[in-house]
Amino acid sequence: MFDFRLKVFYIVAKRLNFTRAAEELFITQPAVTKHIQEIEAFYKTKLFDRNGTKIKITQAGNILLKHAEALINIHRNIDFELAALAKNIKGTLRIGASTTIAQYFLPKYLASFRQQFPDITISLKSNNTEAIENLLIENKIDLGLVEGQSKRPHIKYTPFVQDEIVLCTGSTNPLAKKAVISLNELQKLPLVLREPGSGSLEVVAAALKNAGLSLSQLNRDLELESAESIKAYLLNTNAFAFLSIHAILKELKSGELKIIDIKGLDITRVFYFITQQGDTLDLQETFIKHLSSYNFKL
Repeated sequence: MFDFRLKVFYIVAKRLNFTRAAEELFITQPAVTKHIQEIEAFYKTKLFDRNGTKIKITQAGNILLKHAEALINIHRNIDFELAALAKNIKGTLRIGASTTIAQYFLPKYLASFRQQFPDITISLKSNNTEAIENLLIENKIDLGLVEGQSKRPHIKYTPFVQDEIVLCTGSTNPLAKKAVISLNELQKLPLVLREPGSGSLEVVAAALKNAGLSLSQLNRDLELESAESIKAYLLNTNAFAFLSIHAILKELKSGELKIIDIKGLDITRVFYFITQQGDTLDLQETFIKHLSSYNFKL
């Protein structure tokens, strides 16, 4: 039911290439041009500036793109919700989530899912990434949400949102006044790290390796198994820690914690849905589509 011309515009605006858009939409390039011209005629404005084979989106085009994205998401949600309703989906979905996701990211979306699908019962287990992957392989959960770099051959990993890990410390720490530090300075700081098997630790280790450092070169002050215990420790010491931005939003807002940037080191990661290869369960698919409908940044 969604206006195909608007979809054509959306793909052209994203690709900035008529030929690629035509290939993706399985139509001819003249057909793409015709649809764009019809929209431009309707709104009496240019959506793209053309310079030979190159095109550039105009200010009007950017305005239309913003609304086209919103409309596409609305129509996607309509299709998903009506299809799910028609299937009359019921049952129990066993979810496992790594600690950061379970504690700081997932609750809001579990609430919206339960509101939309009250006949689906959810059980949630929380542990580090390695443990959640083991639970999936052992068939003790149906679906996992994890962070980290490891990829096991029997597990399907589907990315759904990007996260950032930052270096932080208590705002009363005298060193908190320093907004940016070097990699050499990082090595001297007392650091609280997550336990082995933690997806967060795995991502930090990988980023440090790319920057020419290893975990063994850091000044390890303590090892703790949760973001909450790390935050409590930071508020009572002059130590530092790498934590997900999702985990410290409350403390940043209250001014209890402060982020310290590290020159030459940016740590981003992706949260993944994990399922066993070959699994196609309705409950899994329903939950994955529900979260995907939020159109998170990747």
